[in-house]
Amino acid sequence: MARAGAAAWQCAQARWPAARRIAVVCGGGNNGGDGWVIARLALAAGCGVEVHTLVPVGQLRGLPAQMAQAYLAAGGAVAADGDTAGLSQAALIVDALFGIGLDRPPEGAARRLIEAINAAVAPVLAVDVPSGLHADSGTVLGAAVRAEATISFVGLKLGPFTGQGPDFAGTIDFAPLAGAPASGAEVAPLALRVVAQDVAAALAPRPRSAHKGDAGRVMIVGGAAGTTGAVRMCGEAALRAGSGLVSVATAPAHAALVNIGRPELMVHGVADAATLAPLLARQDVVALGPGLGQDAWAQALWQCGIAAERPAKVVDADGLNLLARQPARRDDWILTPHPGEAARLLESTVASVQQDRVAALRALQARYGGTVLLKGAGTLVGDGRRIALIDAGNPGMASGGMGDLLTGLIAALRGQGLCAFDAARLGAWIHATAGDEAAAAGGERGLLAGDLLAGIRRRVNP
Repeated sequence: MARAGAAAWQCAQARWPAARRIAVVCGGGNNGGDGWVIARLALAAGCGVEVHTLVPVGQLRGLPAQMAQAYLAAGGAVAADGDTAGLSQAALIVDALFGIGLDRPPEGAARRLIEAINAAVAPVLAVDVPSGLHADSGTVLGAAVRAEATISFVGLKLGPFTGQGPDFAGTIDFAPLAGAPASGAEVAPLALRVVAQDVAAALAPRPRSAHKGDAGRVMIVGGAAGTTGAVRMCGEAALRAGSGLVSVATAPAHAALVNIGRPELMVHGVADAATLAPLLARQDVVALGPGLGQDAWAQALWQCGIAAERPAKVVDADGLNLLARQPARRDDWILTPHPGEAARLLESTVASVQQDRVAALRALQARYGGTVLLKGAGTLVGDGRRIALIDAGNPGMASGGMGDLLTGLIAALRGQGLCAFDAARLGAWIHATAGDEAAAAGGERGLLAGDLLAGIRRRVNP
């Protein structure tokens, strides 16, 4: 607790060095104990400090009581019960109200304190997780502190990275607290965070003798009337991600238009399943769904695609909508739903999916098999044995065509020999970080899918 408080105070000093009036909001548990340590250290640094406590000092027990007494012995001040005026006058607020154990909505005085913190203008540092945010799912439990930064101890918690978590946790710092009783060897992780080194380990330089057949044959199936851009972008992403040969199977009426400006794409006009089947037999990977539609033509191509034992499959967009209508299960495919598609696949609602994204991911994988990539803030990838987290990406990527790029990118990595889980998690990381690079260069608003292509190429050459 002493090390946690010291790490949090160091974080506060580094981020807000000019803040000299500190309000610390403490709960009755160990998270509150951390807060009392922070308050004492801020007092020792010459700051004006006021503690707002959910539990009266006389009712505290154990370590939190000891830390509170140490603060009081140093001359620290405590706000009167229910008096939140000091929060509006603070230059920095420390949220040490609830820790990782909260699993129900805060009520009464606790909720009023959370609302008072959010009503204040000062920046907020949350201790371990923002109070009111579920530490595992990222769900707001009725009301939650909206922090500018969060410092997490011992191990990172998943909640601040996914669902609503990023909007409430802000920037996340980490303090491992050397000597803490829990370690990676003793506690199984809920998820594995994808980092740049993972991509470097999976995408080694190619041998000098490599030829295009070694780099994978990918086919994109889709592009009904009015959606030719979907297959074009998907195919171009596959090319930029390193596929040796990329084909597009699309509606005959506009097949000649798809590769204008990108002649490297081989385009086939496909009128029916009988035309598609022999084309699929020559591929390593097929991406089913970008702009496919859901009419009779789309259903025929979809059934042909999933019935084939090979090639490997990546399913997105209308492929997922058709799957929801005609459920099937395979162990070798990759499904890439956004929350709306996930809700249809689970016969649920978007709100339910977002309420617990980990549970939704597991339910999708259990029902449909294979590897599932659940898009959204804090994208999650699972194959029934493990879960990966991608904590990159930005709101500018909420624009048309981004999902088509991701599908092509994943298909390309799969075709280059990566297993389904690695293709999905590394593809999602490459896509998200390329989006962050493009947003940094020109802003989030107005970000186009095509803006990511150069970044994708750089990232598949680590």
